[in-house]
Amino acid sequence: MLSLQWPLLLLALPLPWLVYRFAPAYKTEQSQVFAPSLMMLAEQKDMQTAKPHLSLWVVAAAAWICLVLAATRPTFVGEPKAITSSDRNMMLAVDLSDSMKEEDMAFQGRLVNRLQTVKAVLTEFISKRQGDRLGLILFGSKAYVQTPLTFDLETLQILLDEATFGLAGRKTAIGDAIGLSVKRLLDLPESNRVLIILTDGQNTAGEIEPLQAAKLAAQAGVKIYTIGIGADELVVQGFFGPKRINPSRDLDEVTLTTIAQDTGGQYYRARNLADLEQIYSVLDSLEAIEMEEQSIRPEKSLFHYPLGLALLLASCLYLMQLSAFSMFITRVKKFNKGKAHV
Repeated sequence: MLSLQWPLLLLALPLPWLVYRFAPAYKTEQSQVFAPSLMMLAEQKDMQTAKPHLSLWVVAAAAWICLVLAATRPTFVGEPKAITSSDRNMMLAVDLSDSMKEEDMAFQGRLVNRLQTVKAVLTEFISKRQGDRLGLILFGSKAYVQTPLTFDLETLQILLDEATFGLAGRKTAIGDAIGLSVKRLLDLPESNRVLIILTDGQNTAGEIEPLQAAKLAAQAGVKIYTIGIGADELVVQGFFGPKRINPSRDLDEVTLTTIAQDTGGQYYRARNLADLEQIYSVLDSLEAIEMEEQSIRPEKSLFHYPLGLALLLASCLYLMQLSAFSMFITRVKKFNKGKAHV
């Protein structure tokens, strides 16, 4: 449906005719000193007194109509479309400490480091959270906001893909990550506030203890889900042959479990890729997206089309007038040339 934002401007359409019809004629005063020949005077008089050609009137009128139409701001209003949104605010805190470099997670038939596994699973999880505000915090020795809470999940995914070791330091500041997440979640109106922490170690840095940060989160109504990442057993080649080690011996499951329980969340253990995928499936069901349906009518502004046409017609009008003036100059030159031969 086509609509005009300022339709009253259409009343300006007859304005040029009213000026032409009722405004007093403009009179020019000729200098009495300059006395051209009779033929040149006749040519000049003809140019001044002759009425404009009909085509000039048509082009000028069309340009004026297009200009007025552009000024009314025509807009195309589409059919109502239903949109859905939720008021869920979810922060993802990803550990970038050196221990995340451990290659003990199988992915596509080969061992990859823990961060690569987290990225692979988070990609699918993020794509399913349409309608939620998601944010990304990266933490190591310090915690940093990589992406504030946003509906732009595509940008968040890109920044997650670009996250690498060394961005936040080599240690693990779980408490700082919780505190920073709580601060970001408090900036928005109270609603479903969720924090998901992915780590493979214990708190070894930061200014705030994890359990103290968990108490602050509980007071702010932030629910924390903690995920411990890393295999329980890994076969490595030693000096005396293969041996089995526990690559997750530094994982502080007791603290992570307490953090989750104190805030109303849960602790999960991800020993491999399948475990991590299952955990995110559970989180999808526990933190289901609560949709609120709304409707919008898309609008597209169209004023630039008549405005562009008005400029094109004005250019044509200028060229037509320039052509008429050139013809007059050519006739004058021919007269002067003939007079010189005489």
